[in-house]
Amino acid sequence: MKDKIHPKYALTTVTCACGATYSVGSTKKDIRIEICSKCHPFYTGQQRIVDSAGRVERFKRKYGLK
Repeated sequence: MKDKIHPKYALTTVTCACGATYSVGSTKKDIRIEICSKCHPFYTGQQRIVDSAGRVERFKRKYGLK
């Protein structure tokens, strides 16, 4: 590999909205996710409604759209 062109790769913490934390390798420091294998309906076998409407409002708030 060439020197000084690759980002630093280190252990980081991934935190889910349900409270679960994982240690993984990444170029980012801290990663936050909404759904993981501990709370996803496919893995848990329980139906859970994922708030897709909240994503639109969050996008509009983030970019100042009304």
